[in-house]
Amino acid sequence: MTNDGSFVYLGLAGETGRGRVVHSGLFRLADGSSEWETVQRGLPEAPAVRALAVHPQRPDVLYAGTQSGPYRSDDRGDHWEKVDVPDHGLPVWSLLFHPHDPDVMFIGYENCEIYRSDDGGEHWARLPVSVRFPDITTAPGANPAKRVLMLDASASEPELLYAAIEVGGTLRSTDGGEHWENLSHGQYVNDDAVDMHGVLASRWRPGTVYGIGRAGMFQSVDRGDHWRHVPLEPLNAKGQIYCRDIREVPGTPRKLWVAAGGGFQSDVGVLLRSADGGDSWARVDIGVRPAHTMFALAFDERRPERMSCATNGGEVYSSLDGGESWITLPSPPGGTQVYALARG
Repeated sequence: MTNDGSFVYLGLAGETGRGRVVHSGLFRLADGSSEWETVQRGLPEAPAVRALAVHPQRPDVLYAGTQSGPYRSDDRGDHWEKVDVPDHGLPVWSLLFHPHDPDVMFIGYENCEIYRSDDGGEHWARLPVSVRFPDITTAPGANPAKRVLMLDASASEPELLYAAIEVGGTLRSTDGGEHWENLSHGQYVNDDAVDMHGVLASRWRPGTVYGIGRAGMFQSVDRGDHWRHVPLEPLNAKGQIYCRDIREVPGTPRKLWVAAGGGFQSDVGVLLRSADGGDSWARVDIGVRPAHTMFALAFDERRPERMSCATNGGEVYSSLDGGESWITLPSPPGGTQVYALARG
């Protein structure tokens, strides 16, 4: 299918713990359309899609992370093929095209496995992620595994990598993934401070890193050696804000966006925006009050004024002017638990 505009891609999923509800399906919506298309020919039956990534230079190439590993489409989702990764059949939670070279790719799995390709996804090698995780007290029913929820890499220092672990903190490698260290230090009475959901290595300020999670946002100005808590408007009884996704505007890295809410499940969803590289943050008025936690953000790399966001309750919104005005999109037809979003 040809489309000179941009698609929104949306994946449904859920938690992988025992007894958790999981929705499934991968859908596509063209800008200007009001009807989602199911695009899962070649995907496993009932795909639980927790990660999506569009190639930054070739919008026809799209990757999806499922409960059965990663899949690739070369025609914007019309057809899919399994990516030949020597993995252990675990769910995929994150995908990354390296900002310095998109032929270098990373896949993050549950159980803290990370795989790297240096040839555009043709061959993959498992990285030796061997770190000590913080000793924490977890509540009954807490997340059972160390999931790599987000990966990022420095555009100016290509061998500098980061990973956000749920639950386990933020990891760093300074040699392309051959060795890793956990940047979360201290004593923990619960898992709030190390329940990390995202990490962003600033392209505007090399050496500055942002980490987001259940306890809000953290910033480092020395590549992750030291961190400070970023004060944001609290949205729950703990005096915290639950941050789920963080993105730079492609081509304008001083502009940052964060998807957040009151908790994993809450009746408030918000978008936060910074125009000064993270020095200050403001809530964005999208014209409505989302009834669930904002869970995902996506930008079109070639047309970054086209952006979308979604809650884990099925509400989806798009902007075609960089977030100045917003359109409410129809909810996906297969369920409400939006776990992955991409544009291109």
